[in-house]
Amino acid sequence: NGSEHQRNVSDCRNGSQACDRSKLSPQEAIALAIADHKRNLSDCSDGFTSCEHSQLTVVEGRAVVAAERERNLSDCKDGLGPCDSVKLTASEANQVAVAQHLRNVSDCRDGVASCEPSKLTPAEASRVTSAQQQRNLSNCGDGWGDCDHSKLTASQSRGVALAEHQRNLSACRDGLETCDYSALTAAEAGVLTKAERQRNYAACLKGSGYCDLSRLTPAEAAAIPPVRNNSPQ
Repeated sequence: NGSEHQRNVSDCRNGSQACDRSKLSPQEAIALAIADHKRNLSDCSDGFTSCEHSQLTVVEGRAVVAAERERNLSDCKDGLGPCDSVKLTASEANQVAVAQHLRNVSDCRDGVASCEPSKLTPAEASRVTSAQQQRNLSNCGDGWGDCDHSKLTASQSRGVALAEHQRNLSACRDGLETCDYSALTAAEAGVLTKAERQRNYAACLKGSGYCDLSRLTPAEAAAIPPVRNNSPQ
């Protein structure tokens, strides 16, 4: 019936093994042949293993070979896909060598594990060292990533210590678990204690937020409405 015929046409278009080509009309068979040819050309151009080179025309075959060469050159340059160096011309091999060297310089500068320092020129090694020192300083100052304090200059160490202290003060002020109260100065600890006492009093007074009645002064406790004073905190 009609539905079975349409399902068969769909199976053939999708490359299903259930396809019965003998049941296609001449027009459907031609349309399928055109679609198959286009799909195979696309597979060959994209380097898919399903490509059947024998089904390509001479012109298409040349275009596919050119695409394969360009793709191989790109893979060799980028170091991302499979690279067949044997298929490279002398000029392409030089391009790949330059690209690989620049990629190594970039990897070393960015601290990537694939960096090969021995392949850097003296000038490149110097720039990479400067970049690594700057990245370490940034990591230490921001508190992110790996920080090696031993590689900081005396001036940088002072700046980093100040940044770390300010970061800890902020953490304590915000009640974060990273807060190290022992690293606070007496004045900072006093300011934080006063601020916390005021926050606690406001929470008890408004009945909103964590309230510890035992930390209130007699005058503060007297100002708390009885209904809140007697409610569980």
